[in-house]
Amino acid sequence: MIVSASRRADIPAHYAQWFVNRAAAGWCAVPNPFNARQVSRISLAPQDVDAVVFWTRDPRPMIAHLPWLDGLRLRSVFQFTLVEYPPALHPGMPALGERLDAFRRLAEAIGPERVLWRYDPIVLSSRFGPDYHRKNVEMLSKALDGYTRRMTVSLVEPYRKIRKRLDQAGVDPLAPAESHLAGMFTDMAAMARSRGMEPQSCADEAGLHHFGFSPGACVDGELLRRLFGVTSEKNKDPHQRSACLCAPSKDIGMYDACPAGCAYCYATQNFERARRNFAAHDPLSDSLLGEAPCPNVSGERKNKQ
Repeated sequence: MIVSASRRADIPAHYAQWFVNRAAAGWCAVPNPFNARQVSRISLAPQDVDAVVFWTRDPRPMIAHLPWLDGLRLRSVFQFTLVEYPPALHPGMPALGERLDAFRRLAEAIGPERVLWRYDPIVLSSRFGPDYHRKNVEMLSKALDGYTRRMTVSLVEPYRKIRKRLDQAGVDPLAPAESHLAGMFTDMAAMARSRGMEPQSCADEAGLHHFGFSPGACVDGELLRRLFGVTSEKNKDPHQRSACLCAPSKDIGMYDACPAGCAYCYATQNFERARRNFAAHDPLSDSLLGEAPCPNVSGERKNKQ
């Protein structure tokens, strides 16, 4: 089993102590996001977990725990999102210099093969056009040279709530000419390769393979096989988008749990509710947002993620 921690919330940044407590207990409780009364017990015991895929923008609270997790034989990789926008788009984000330092520290601790750079989501507007992203990728790839072996990109998902938030932040959507986009992605792929990074796309519906990006999987069974000898299922996760190539995993996060307030976040429906949930969080609880041990926890079920 591969554990995803988590597509729904930044567990390393905001819930590191909770994860460590649950790893020590050997399991956690995960309510079905579409039916809160249906609660699954997900094993975190090393004999049951092939690997943990962490998703984060700020791993610093988790870094100190990594030697303990490695000693427990809970093997992990990190999907590290590093993209730079003004505070209006991600108000809870630490300064760029702090995030770059955290990336390097993490790579030095566990190796660059286990820290995967995500340059996403790519927001396109009159302010954040192709040249903006070219310059950002050039600057970031230079700063991360030697600290990662992969760069994954994806365009922002135009969900209604995200369009509304971007509008409130004064970001006007832009549809650049196809030739400008092609040039941007071609240049970005070349920049990544020049720094020893494999350029990949996430849930590629835009045909980025034409511009030098290979279709990628964030929960990458092949990568986990190379790193840890994991034998994952060959099929893709049926609970993800049709274009997603990720291997099956169990996600242990919950929606409306992240207090960062990123305008482009798909996992948070209501920022105020997310802040209240975070403030009420008990790191000793069985589930991420539980205030006490969850009652009536059943065996694992196949929940839509």
